[in-house]
Amino acid sequence: MSNQYIISIELLREKIKDNKSYPFSLPVVRHLEKIEFDSPITFLVGENGTGKSTLLEAIAIQYGFNPEGGSKNFNFETRQTHSSLNEFIRIAKGTKKPKDDYFLRAESFYNVASNIDDIGVTGYGEISLHKQSHGESFFSLFLHRLRGEGIYLFDEPEAALSPQRQLALIARMDELIKQGSQFIIATHSPILLSYPKAKIIQITEQGFEELPYKETECYDFYKTFINHPEDILRRMDIK
Repeated sequence: MSNQYIISIELLREKIKDNKSYPFSLPVVRHLEKIEFDSPITFLVGENGTGKSTLLEAIAIQYGFNPEGGSKNFNFETRQTHSSLNEFIRIAKGTKKPKDDYFLRAESFYNVASNIDDIGVTGYGEISLHKQSHGESFFSLFLHRLRGEGIYLFDEPEAALSPQRQLALIARMDELIKQGSQFIIATHSPILLSYPKAKIIQITEQGFEELPYKETECYDFYKTFINHPEDILRRMDIK
C-alpha cells in the first residue's frame, strides 16, 4: 500500500463520448487506464504533444489546485485554457493529509507572481518575484515557499533553470522528500530525471512504459548529442 498523498489516478473512460476530440485524442489519454504513484517522486516524460502536461494539469485541477498554478488557496484566472480532462479522472488519495501543496506551471508562473504581488502573499523571499530573473524567481519558490510534508506538482520546472540550478533543485527536492513530501513532475530534463529511486513513466504514441533512467528516450538523445554533436548536425546538413 502506497503511503503517498496521491496514490493513483484512473481514467473514467465510460464517461468519454468522443474519443477523437481533444484532449481524448492525445496519446496520454488514449492509453491511460490507471497510474500508481508508489514513489515519493514520479516523472512523466515524453515528446511534445504526447499530453504529459495536459495530464498533470488535470491531476492538479481534480486535486483542487488553480489551473494556472499556485497553492490550493489561489483562485485567480487570467485566461481559461485548461482542458476538460480533469472531469474524466478519479484520484485515489492516501490516508495522510499534506500540510503543504503547490502546483507549478512554467508557462503561467508570471501570472502567479503577479497575483502574489497584487494580494500581498508572503513566503517567497524578501524580493518580489517580478524583480528577480525568471530563474531566480523559480528558485525563490523552491527555497522559500515549499515547506515540506507537501504534495507538489511541477510542469517543466527546469524551463527557467540553468544546469547548475537544476542540480540544486534536485538537492532541494531531496530535502523535501525526506520531510515527507511527494512530487509528480512533467519534464524534459535529463538532469532532474537522474534523481535516485524516482519512478519514470515514459509516454509515447504506443502507450505508457515505466523505465530506468538510462533507458529513457530523453537520456539516450542527450547522451548521443553530447557525445557526437558534429555528426548529428552534419546529418541535418548544418555545417
